[in-house]
Amino acid sequence: MRPFTPQDFAVRRRRAAAQARTAGMAGILVAPGPDLAYFTGYTPTAVTERLTMLVIPAEGDPVVVVPLLERGDLVQATGGELESSAWNDGDDEYATAARLLAADGRYAVSDATWAMHVLGLQRTLTDATFVAFTDSLPMLRAVKDAEEISRLAAAGAAADAAYADVLGLTFSGRRERDVADDLGQLLRAHGHEHVDFTLVCAGENGADPHHEAGGRIITDGDMVVLDFGGLMWGYGSDTSRTVHVGDDFTGQEREVHDVVRAAQQAGVEAVRPGATCQDVDRAARAVITDAGYAEQFIHRTGHGIGTTTHEPPYMVEGEERLIEPGMCFSVEPGIYLPGQFGVRIEDIVVAFPPGSPDSALRLNTSPREVQVVA
Repeated sequence: MRPFTPQDFAVRRRRAAAQARTAGMAGILVAPGPDLAYFTGYTPTAVTERLTMLVIPAEGDPVVVVPLLERGDLVQATGGELESSAWNDGDDEYATAARLLAADGRYAVSDATWAMHVLGLQRTLTDATFVAFTDSLPMLRAVKDAEEISRLAAAGAAADAAYADVLGLTFSGRRERDVADDLGQLLRAHGHEHVDFTLVCAGENGADPHHEAGGRIITDGDMVVLDFGGLMWGYGSDTSRTVHVGDDFTGQEREVHDVVRAAQQAGVEAVRPGATCQDVDRAARAVITDAGYAEQFIHRTGHGIGTTTHEPPYMVEGEERLIEPGMCFSVEPGIYLPGQFGVRIEDIVVAFPPGSPDSALRLNTSPREVQVVA
């Protein structure tokens, strides 16, 4: 993978400034976290109570407010391409930031910003308004460029490879957390630098979509939901598959898995530029509803993915935002039967431009049919 260049980050900042202008905002304020790395390539060594903040004005040049003791790190990480405004311990850091802002401006603030910093700015600029990215400019990182998509594709392929390896493991007689540990090691072995989650949900635990792998012993006959992902080349993977321990299926287990697989296929087929995010949710949900399991599908159909494994856009009823080429997100319907088992199937997809042979590409290609494990 080629490294992102200062020019890449500059393009992102210009695009963000344009979005701020379109939204009638005075600018964007970005604290350390995924958004700061996305717009600058800079990640502070440690996030502390000291204020670090990128100011992207709707008009004008961006500036990073940075503690003086960390300015050298900023310059090294960005190649000196970004202007900075340093403050020293004992200074009023909010006054330093306020000099870069309009006294009565409306600003979008990155979701990772500490409340103490937002409150400090509010005390200093009493006529200014501060709103969260998610509420005001949720699509800042939603459309990926070719390099970002290549990284997401590599992460997805690595997650698929980890799944192929985990299918060869023995499940029966082992604890959920033991299989989860194996999954984490396999993700790292296939190139992930960070593992975000490895959910292993056996039997009745599969009916809890976010069950944490624990001490439950996996036994013959269990359906087991696997949901795992992390970061590779700075971009996320996230996939779910449901396996069966042994080949002694019940009729309901086969039925539910078939319904979820059909629903996931319908959701993927609904992905196309010009459709809305809720269209994807509706397509998947209709299959599950028609099969009589509407009340057992208890979450949205998908979420965006990029430098974090969960970000806008969200595939959920009421989200009328149009899908644009380059948007990457999960399609992950599920059915959850309390006290019995659950089934979820999840792939990451990327929307293609109009006129492409396919409207969407799956970034996960591992088998979606139920797999039998030992």
